[in-house]
Amino acid sequence: MTNLKGKFWKVGRWYGAIFIVLLAFRLLYGYVGTSTGRGDDYSDDFFSSIENLRRNYASEKFAPEKIALKKDVAASASIASNQKFEKTASVKSKTSEFGQDEKLVKAKTLAYKAIIQYEQNLGQKGNRQIHLLIGVPPAMFDKFYQEIQQIGSVKATEITKVDKTNEYRQLNAKKVSIEKTLQSLNELKSKGGQIADFVSLNDKILEIEEKLQELGVELGNFDAENEFCTVKFSLYEGATEKSISFIHRLKVTLEWTIKYFAILVFASLGLSVTIFVLLLIADKLKLLTAITNNLPQE
Repeated sequence: MTNLKGKFWKVGRWYGAIFIVLLAFRLLYGYVGTSTGRGDDYSDDFFSSIENLRRNYASEKFAPEKIALKKDVAASASIASNQKFEKTASVKSKTSEFGQDEKLVKAKTLAYKAIIQYEQNLGQKGNRQIHLLIGVPPAMFDKFYQEIQQIGSVKATEITKVDKTNEYRQLNAKKVSIEKTLQSLNELKSKGGQIADFVSLNDKILEIEEKLQELGVELGNFDAENEFCTVKFSLYEGATEKSISFIHRLKVTLEWTIKYFAILVFASLGLSVTIFVLLLIADKLKLLTAITNNLPQE
């Protein structure tokens, strides 16, 4: 009896250790699994599928002695003394007070002297979305970006800054080149010639003027009065996510652990019985073999 009792406690300690390991594993998984797997996927960018959105650029003064100027660009020192850049922030939030937070976003936009350059409303009540492209004065960008994150429950944020100085200089150099070409064509127009050549020259001048106008529109985005940084704000309607209490987690953990521990116990008992029966059969076969070998042979 003492030997049997010792074996029983030894097996019991092993099963107890397995139960505790399963319990701890499921409780830890409850925290890690729900924190990484909960909620919707906010990785998609709504604005990436929309073309011809307003592009905002800002400028920043820096020391002109640090700039290596080419001869054809040196004529415009004011252009070279600014760094042109595109700064864009993306904020995605979820809220249960959609109407109230929508009004709050627009109130903050007005307070910061920003401009809503694009607005898109989607969905029905209970599952609404609003996507805003907001142009913010560069001096107020950082503060506005922090303020806008106080609206709803923030799910994703991103901020990027791209240098556009070289692109700006290239556009200006291209403008100078086109203006020179246009001037040369106008000088040719003042000279006499055949009507066919005159018509062809006139068409060429119109084409050059059209290119110059398009270039002027692009350069207009870089003008001081048009300087803005961009905030892409997406607000999604949905119920506020409630935190799961420890008691509820423990209840679910115990249910799961008891279920799979019972399966493990019955599986191990079934395996033990199977092995025991196989050993008995093997012993019986050995006994029959021994009896057969001991029989007198005729």
